[in-house]
Amino acid sequence: MNSIILLFIILAYFAVLLGIAFYTSRGSDNESFFIGNRSSKWWLVAFGMIGTSLSGMTFISVPGTVGKAGFGYFQVVIGYWLGYFAVAYILLPLYYRLNLTSIYTYLEQRLGTNAYKTGSMFFILSRTLGATLRLYLVIKVLEKFVLEDMGIPFELTAIIILGLILLYTYRGGVKTIVWTDTLQTTFMLLALVICVGYIMHTLHLNLGETWTAMQGKGYTTLLQTDFKSPGFFLKQILGGAFITIAMTGLDQEMMQKNISVSNLKDSQKNMVVFCFVLLVANFIFLLLGGLLYLYADANAIATVGDDLFPAIAINSGLPFFITVCFMIGLISAVFPSADGALTALTSSFCIDILGIRRNKNLTEAQQKKTRLMVHNGFAIIFLGCVFFFRLIDNGSLIDILLKMAGFTYGPLLGLFAFGILTRRTIGAQLPIWICLSALVATFGIDLVNNANWYIDKLHIGSGTATSLTALSERIFGGYKIGVELLIINAAFTFLLLLLFAQKQRQPTNN
Repeated sequence: MNSIILLFIILAYFAVLLGIAFYTSRGSDNESFFIGNRSSKWWLVAFGMIGTSLSGMTFISVPGTVGKAGFGYFQVVIGYWLGYFAVAYILLPLYYRLNLTSIYTYLEQRLGTNAYKTGSMFFILSRTLGATLRLYLVIKVLEKFVLEDMGIPFELTAIIILGLILLYTYRGGVKTIVWTDTLQTTFMLLALVICVGYIMHTLHLNLGETWTAMQGKGYTTLLQTDFKSPGFFLKQILGGAFITIAMTGLDQEMMQKNISVSNLKDSQKNMVVFCFVLLVANFIFLLLGGLLYLYADANAIATVGDDLFPAIAINSGLPFFITVCFMIGLISAVFPSADGALTALTSSFCIDILGIRRNKNLTEAQQKKTRLMVHNGFAIIFLGCVFFFRLIDNGSLIDILLKMAGFTYGPLLGLFAFGILTRRTIGAQLPIWICLSALVATFGIDLVNNANWYIDKLHIGSGTATSLTALSERIFGGYKIGVELLIINAAFTFLLLLLFAQKQRQPTNN
């Protein structure tokens, strides 16, 4: 009976989203879809971006990391906070000055068409993988804890959820998503606070007593001082800052919402307010993680990692309203990521790859037809990626997310850094080959350095595994690459661009 009620609540939630989509998309056009007619309110964008940034991965995986790493993830969050200031005061002024619809147009103006297409393709790859990994995690939880009892298979669940997301993003694009993200962020944060408050009440602890109990279990450890560890605090903070610059400032999805604000000053307000709220929200998620482990210890629950929060919220005997809060919070956490990604990928492919906004021969109706076809195409790709992650999933997914970001956003960061920090140009066809070379080199280094990670995730044979582990120890002496993988990849890209660079030609005066 509870599963049926939860399913009804989920469907009712979607009905609300569809109602908002219908209302906000009235009179919408391609400009509304791509950049919201540049009329979005900064405070709405700031609040909605919290849901996009946190996602279902944060909702499930971050609390689950506390049992193993304490508050170590907050080191990365501090880096995020620093990175948002770089986005607000370096990248946003650039985008507004050039009046960009696609931020990758900057690369075309600075380095040529090949760099522009390369940047856009790496965004499409990175956002597709990241968004579908987050979406997979939520569908996995829904299947395991709600739909399995009703005999609804994973594949059907994935198809229905993607179909519903497609429906409410179909017409309005950014104009709709700014409002739906605001609603979903509200529900997500309410669910988070309610769950924290109720578990503290159940354990008969106030905030001070909760912190003391968590300290006693070692759950509040923050700074890691072992230089060789992937969790070393300087690596985590620096890596977090560059992850933000790449995954927010160089990400069409995130910037599409920001540049939909009417002016630079308000867009910067949005970014600064957002980064402070995000700092607090992540701290509360880690606090929730500590509480969940305290509750699990007190009730002899052996579940850890990604399954901890759903196991306690749904199957541990807590009141049903906590299950409802968890489920609404989880859905609210994932959809701002999935719907925004679907819209941004459609925009990037239409504008950057197909060039429909430049083709003066295409009417508004023809552009819309192309846009809808691309939108449907990405929904199908999303579905394929979700099925792929189901095949390779064998544990916590947040480390996979950060690993993928290091590989796919690194070339983007290197391209933009070269364009902004130098005055040199590059051969017309070189950017794509340089970015791919940097990616291959980074993967090779990480494969050897983190041999055990790949052995675990890819099920590498014992003979090869032994050789890789021995080689890793011989070359790196126990040093482990963590979130700085992104920086290494970007540095390779930047240095290769610099190696093959040419002096920028000065215009001649006739």
